[in-house]
Amino acid sequence: MVTTLLEKESMEQTFETTVPFQMENILKVNNLEIFYGEKRAVNGISMDIEKNAVTALIGPSGCGKSTFLRSINRMNDLIPGARAEGEILYEDLNILSDQINVVALRKEIGMVFQKPNPFPKSIYENITHALKFSGIKKKSLLDDLVQESLEKAALWDEVKDRLYKSALSLSGGQQQRLCIARTIAMKPAVMLLDEPSSALDPISNAKVEELIVDLKKDYSIIIVTHNMQQASRISDKTAFFLNGDLIEFDSTEKIFTNPSVKKTEEYISGRFG
Repeated sequence: MVTTLLEKESMEQTFETTVPFQMENILKVNNLEIFYGEKRAVNGISMDIEKNAVTALIGPSGCGKSTFLRSINRMNDLIPGARAEGEILYEDLNILSDQINVVALRKEIGMVFQKPNPFPKSIYENITHALKFSGIKKKSLLDDLVQESLEKAALWDEVKDRLYKSALSLSGGQQQRLCIARTIAMKPAVMLLDEPSSALDPISNAKVEELIVDLKKDYSIIIVTHNMQQASRISDKTAFFLNGDLIEFDSTEKIFTNPSVKKTEEYISGRFG
């Protein structure tokens, strides 16, 4: 995988033969600073992200948590004037390096956004679009990956009889699970979720939460959420951000029951934010 990420010429490689990542932590962030022009949005953050766990990022609006999340698969590269300094190590490779193949990186580290964003295509084509771009053409393999991805996203039983209908005909909650399935189809190691259920009704939100907890068996998940109850229900570790700083990072149980920093306790108890 390291050579794939460093290979700029090959844009259609898959990760079928990748040696599984063996370390307890899948990502290691060292002194990460992120700037928009001259404004510094993230201030020297260091933290380790555990493999096969859900890590929640919490904090008030504008605190840097979404900026931090987007740096992990280089989505901030799309913002004019944005730049990052420091290290984000994935398999001992600094993914902020100019030598990184960003397309390959985003296969390894997938992202689901706040609002469901299915393509204006069929449910089937939503799953296969990126797969075909990555070089998978065989119909039987595409069919298998569509079913596998939709099953993992807890959506197969609801859509298996209308795979060739427009994805836009699905409910909001179904569309978000389709977007998760679309990410799963690329077989990432890490999934980044930016408030994935904030636009959903309570029933759909509960389904997405159940899905996230189930998916951590196979994926390492980092989620930005404004919902304190959601973070406490689904995450193993929680990081509290404030004004671009990482104030506290610990087990979710400790953060919510016995935080070490007063500002964390004040935020958790609703005194600000």
